[in-house]
Parts: sequence; C-alpha cells; structure tokens
Amino acid sequence: MNQLEVRYPPKVVTIGLGYIGLPTAALIASQKINVLGVDVNPIIVNTVNKGKIHIVEPDLDTAVAHVVKNGFLKASTTMAEASIYLVVVPTPFKDRNEPDISFIEIATNNIIPFLKKGDIYVIESTSPIGTTEKMRDLIYSQRPELDGHIYIAYCPERVLPGNIMHELVHNDRVIGGIDRKSTAKVIAFYSLFVKGKLHSTNARTAEMCKLVENSSRDVQIAFANELSLICDKADINVWELIALANEHPRVNILQPGSGVGGHCIAVDPYFLVSEYPLESKIINTARQINNFKSFWCAEKIQSTKLEFELKYGRKASIAFMGLAFKPNINDLRESPAKYIVQKVLQNDNNGQYFIVEPNIMEHNIFKLTNYKEAVSLADIIVFLVDHREFKGIEIVKDKVVLDFCGTLKG
Repeated sequence: MNQLEVRYPPKVVTIGLGYIGLPTAALIASQKINVLGVDVNPIIVNTVNKGKIHIVEPDLDTAVAHVVKNGFLKASTTMAEASIYLVVVPTPFKDRNEPDISFIEIATNNIIPFLKKGDIYVIESTSPIGTTEKMRDLIYSQRPELDGHIYIAYCPERVLPGNIMHELVHNDRVIGGIDRKSTAKVIAFYSLFVKGKLHSTNARTAEMCKLVENSSRDVQIAFANELSLICDKADINVWELIALANEHPRVNILQPGSGVGGHCIAVDPYFLVSEYPLESKIINTARQINNFKSFWCAEKIQSTKLEFELKYGRKASIAFMGLAFKPNINDLRESPAKYIVQKVLQNDNNGQYFIVEPNIMEHNIFKLTNYKEAVSLADIIVFLVDHREFKGIEIVKDKVVLDFCGTLKG
C-alpha cells in the first residue's frame, strides 16, 4: 500500500448530522463505506437509525433509508474509532458577530483519544482563517507522537439547500491540507464519492475561499436589494428594470428579496468582517444593506397596514407568505422572512395575521395557515419567500399585495 492510497472501505465518522453532515454521511455510506454519524441530539440519532430524516431535502430520505437498511450508516451520540473523521458541526457567533469555533474544538477533543497514525482529520464546518492550524496544534499538543503521522485538511461544502444530494456529488471541491501529503491523502478520499474536480491548496486558502464565495454573493445581492429600495422611492418596477438591464451582454444583476438568510451567505461575511474590519468595508456595507432590507420590509408592511386602516376604518388582516430563508425548503436559519413576521407582530400582536410556510407542518411559535386559506381571508398579502406553491395564485382585485421576492413578476 503506497503512502497516498486510501484504505477501502475506510471507516468514517462524521461529527454532526445537520443539513450538511447527514447528506455527507449518507453519500459516503452509499459507496458501501461504513459510516458512523455522531450527534449530540438523541432525537436526531434515533431518527436516523430508523432510516428517517429530520430535515426537508429532496432525495435525502431515500438515500438515508437505503444506507441504514443495508448497514452502512449508523448514528450515535458517542464517538468511536475510525480511519477518517469529518467535523461538520455549526460555527455560531459570540457577541458582535464574532465566530465561535468552540463546537469544532469540542468535536476535535472528542476525536483526539481515538486518533492513530495514518488517520485522516477533515474540517468541513465554515471556519475563520487559521482554524485548521489551531486544531492541528490542539491535536499535537495532546498527542505529540502523531505529529507528522496523520493527515489534516479543510474541505468546505459548496451546496445549495434543496439540491444538496446532487451538488455534493457533482460540485467541485477545494481541499487544503496542512501540508502536501495531507492534501493529497484527503483528495484521494473525496475522490471516492465526488465526481466534481478536487482542487488542491493549503488550509488557510481553502478557509478563505469558502468565506469569499459567500461574501461575493452577499455583495451582489446587496446591490439588487439597494436597487429595490431606490426603485420603490422612484416609483419604478424593480423586476422590469433588472430584466431590461440584464439584456446588456456584460450585466447580470441578481434578484432582490426580503433580505438574506441561511447558514452561509448571511453568516460567512462576518467571519471576514470580525477579523479584518478595516479591510472589509464593501463586505461590511453589503451586510448592513441586506440586514436593512428586512427592516425596511417590516416598516413597509406596517405603513401599508396603517394606510389600509385609515382608508377603510377597520383593522387589516395580513397574510405572510413564507418563513424559510429561501424558496422550497423548510430551513429557517437566519431567515429574513421570520424576522419580518416577528417584527410586525411585536408592534401589533392583537392584529389578525395568517402565517404561511408550506414546507413545515407546524411551528412551535407561529400558528400556520394553509396558503390558499390565507390568501382568501387576508386584506394584505405579503410575499416574503418565492415558494413554488405561491406561483399562479389568483388574487382578488381588492386585495393589497406587497411582493418582496418577485413571486408575481411573471
């Protein structure tokens, strides 16, 4: 066996069974590789061990059911010895939007006692620059005999919720090791289940690449959201404007929305802003614009409600169409739609509101209403998320409509 050959089938542990960890574990297991998925939540563990899933993601339910049934994927709340360890845990924020890598540290500390020479350790979690090197130092401080004898790398995911299973296979990946041997070893492992190109670099560049990709998109969305604010004031249809501007062969303006949410675009720019505040002025401004758009939407709803009530002399009922951070998923993380609903209700919790999210059966805070019923009962219909269910909705002429996501533009 040469130095870069991966032992097949390797035994893999994925730490974290969330929106990325579970699909990754299922994909690896689909290659008849024995995978143990570790998570601190016993409900998630029990769900996976039944061959079921706790999130909404196309094709994931089939994939998990198959690999669990065939014995290639198991879940547990406790760590076990393996040859390859993937850290796919959240990286939340402390105060002032400073990234918190404590979950990565906890996962790493749990892995350290099981490590042996020849093992692979990979971080997939979004991380501040230098995190992989910090974890290397943490490992070697406790296990100095492993220095130079294990393979450590960073490999961020590049997937779109709603299409994760396809993109995990076909998207290119950037793999940055702490040295060339680590990079080559981890590329050999990922080549077992990724059909996209595997680009080699160092750990710091791979960490930066993940942050830059999503910061770039945040900046581009901020431009579109800023246009929507200007167009509202100038009485111009922003959707028509962007469509016309995009007829230029070198212009590609994105679509505005009610803000920016999710675990990547709304979060990753802060990793750069917190560490390099003087150098990240455009990135920071984009974050402010996209956050402001959500606030502006809430204010627009409240002013529209007041105008309605002054005109008709009665309370206005409102249908909030969508809670997820993007169309056709059930993920509410950092959702601008959820923020907007909360802000409006905080200012008037005695009003009549119909809250719609077709991708969720029930919510622990909001009472959810069927979208057809909400549209028929509400005076003001507010489109916050461009879900497929909302396309082609027939709206009576006397309804007031606020379309923040372009649902009706077609």
